[in-house]
Amino acid sequence: MTIPRTLFWAGAMVLAGIANPLSARPAPTAPALKAEPTGVAAARAALARLRLAPERLALTLTPGTDPAYSITADGRRTRIEATSPVALVRGAYSYWNAAGAASLSWEGDRIALPARLPQGTTGPVTSPFAHRVYLNTCTYGYTTPFWDWARWEREIDWMAAQGVDMPLAMEGQEYIWRALWRENGLSDAAIAGSMSGPAFLPWQRMGNIEGYRSPLSANWIDDKHALQRRILSRMRALGMTPVLPAFAGYVPKAFADAHPKARIYKMRAWEGFNATYWLDPSDPLFAVLAKRFIDLYTREYGAGQYYLADAFNEMVPPIAEDGSDAASAVYGDSIANTAAARAAALPPEVRAVRLAAYGERLYRSIADAAPGATWVMQGWLFGADKHFWTPDAIAAFLSKVPDQRMLLLDIGNDRYPGIWHDTNAFDGKNWVYGYVHNYGGSNPVYGDLDFYRRDLAALAADAGKGRLTGFGMFPEGLHNNSIVYANSYDLAWNRGGASTAGWLHDYTAARYGSANPAIDAAWVDIAKGAYSSRYWTPRWWENKAGAYLFFKRPTEVATAWPASPGDPAALRAGIDLLLGQAPQLHGEALYRYDLVDFTRHYALLRLDARVKRAVTAYAAGDVAGGDRAAAGIAPLARAIDLLLGDQQETLSSWIDMARGYARTPADARDFVANAKAQVTIWGGDGNLADYASKAWQGMVADFYLPRWQRFLQDRRAAAVTGKPFDDAAFRTAMKAWERDWVQDDKVYRRTRPRDVIAQARTVLALADAE
Repeated sequence: MTIPRTLFWAGAMVLAGIANPLSARPAPTAPALKAEPTGVAAARAALARLRLAPERLALTLTPGTDPAYSITADGRRTRIEATSPVALVRGAYSYWNAAGAASLSWEGDRIALPARLPQGTTGPVTSPFAHRVYLNTCTYGYTTPFWDWARWEREIDWMAAQGVDMPLAMEGQEYIWRALWRENGLSDAAIAGSMSGPAFLPWQRMGNIEGYRSPLSANWIDDKHALQRRILSRMRALGMTPVLPAFAGYVPKAFADAHPKARIYKMRAWEGFNATYWLDPSDPLFAVLAKRFIDLYTREYGAGQYYLADAFNEMVPPIAEDGSDAASAVYGDSIANTAAARAAALPPEVRAVRLAAYGERLYRSIADAAPGATWVMQGWLFGADKHFWTPDAIAAFLSKVPDQRMLLLDIGNDRYPGIWHDTNAFDGKNWVYGYVHNYGGSNPVYGDLDFYRRDLAALAADAGKGRLTGFGMFPEGLHNNSIVYANSYDLAWNRGGASTAGWLHDYTAARYGSANPAIDAAWVDIAKGAYSSRYWTPRWWENKAGAYLFFKRPTEVATAWPASPGDPAALRAGIDLLLGQAPQLHGEALYRYDLVDFTRHYALLRLDARVKRAVTAYAAGDVAGGDRAAAGIAPLARAIDLLLGDQQETLSSWIDMARGYARTPADARDFVANAKAQVTIWGGDGNLADYASKAWQGMVADFYLPRWQRFLQDRRAAAVTGKPFDDAAFRTAMKAWERDWVQDDKVYRRTRPRDVIAQARTVLALADAE
């Protein structure tokens, strides 16, 4: 029997039509926390919440520092032994999953435990990685800003089932920042005005922006404080070692104005936002603020072992032209805004001295506040700005930090591979290997299952990997392509099977409750068609963001839109094979979910081609050809939009979650506008509009379609009259329309198709029509 599971998040889709119990905002959590069970009891509690029958399993913790579990099942009793509570949960889930009885994912769960315990003995199952790391600083903007405890509780249990033991835990820090700046004389109004809105706080924390869509609600800060206490309590009870925030040097402008003699640099204007302010670690104020931040954090949340401080995320370090520590407070105005070109022109020894001092003092600020702690830093900057961060510059920056007191998160190996090779495995530092995979929470169907398998095998065999201590998945956003994460963490536990095809067989058997040659063949085609792309290249094309052409702000250069990654013909063949299983599997919620996901992805690729044909024809003066191509755009877009009503997230669920997090009408208005801005205009005058674009119901029909309809109408009019089309004027008008859309209080509601499978067939027919 298949038991559908309701996802624990406000406004989410509910499998099998069960009402969502989290649609209302709960009252703020009381400060006092109940003691969490630890050890085996913590593992049992997690398995009970996941409905994985811990009462039927004998769970035992065994001595050992290396991550491992073993399963012994003779049909009468199943014993699982492991070296940590996380490994126990991982072992129990792998036991049921391997038997085809349990599948956990963001989209929902399939739990169908058999009456008789499955038999089998695994022997020791180990991970070659001391830590399995998870999350990205950006996840806390693109996915989690309006999560409540129930949603976080579910995610932590999911982490344990994957064997994750080192999550980034970034919630609740604004409570500490507020306390810190209050102690330093800033008013509550100045503090709130300096803090960006909930969905944009990651970039505030990393020093890219300040005060965007401010002020930040005091209620939100207080609620997140209570939430983080529960998150950390649960993570620690399960034996996880969360990565906590630390002071990286960025200060509010109001603080900079109040300290004119401090070495505070005005940094570059990131992506068209106003400049931010960074306190030089050589300034005496730096150590004071850094220590006080950790002291306040420890008082509220407990002591940590790992502290994240990203000082230069997509920001160029300010390096004085003379290499001294005497740079002035207006340094950024004269030098930092010239970015990497000026810095790279400095003599290498000058850059090296300055960078080494920055690295040493950033580390020391953490070590002095938390003796024995480790400085954690994301290595994204090394790939994102290779012009500045040459191997010599990286080596200098890391040179004076003790090897065992630093942990580099090398997160971008699916986009910027080889940095660790070029730096001799970060010159002896502890480091974690991993993939971002998802950018902005944008959700095209993609990933590269064969690449992950080959890549991790090559990593394991490489004698030059130095102090590699972990593997991680670092998505900017969640709730899409969950297969990529299931596959990657299986590989991290040496449970990837002999081949991708074999792993897919086991994966679908647990996910659908059935496996047969037709399903296997379908997934071979789907993997070839969609899961053979390690990076979705079109999402950042010609400096224009958006997952698909249809999701990008309309422009004349759409005539040059390139082919998307993957193999649409193979994907189409796989969809047909999956449709052939509908008589047997139509009752399986996760089968329907996958069918919809693959269908809408294929249809959006076809929609892109149609848009390109229409724009190309009108640009050539072929009005009739443009009309033929344009005629099918709206029907297909609306059909896709209806189909998406049965998926996990919709525009209405995102807005409802934001509204539901508010405690006042004013907060509700701000949170909704914040949520809508993030998935559309983003902000600034740079190229971030549509960066977080989503294939969601509501977005397709109400945001992307009207933009293209207006563009094609205007482009057609220009073709008819023979007048030049003013692309720049159109963009200006469209930006105004988008800003109005964000502020509009229109109510969105989920509309589900009456028959999901029939609607998928309708979408495919429209997509294939010429």
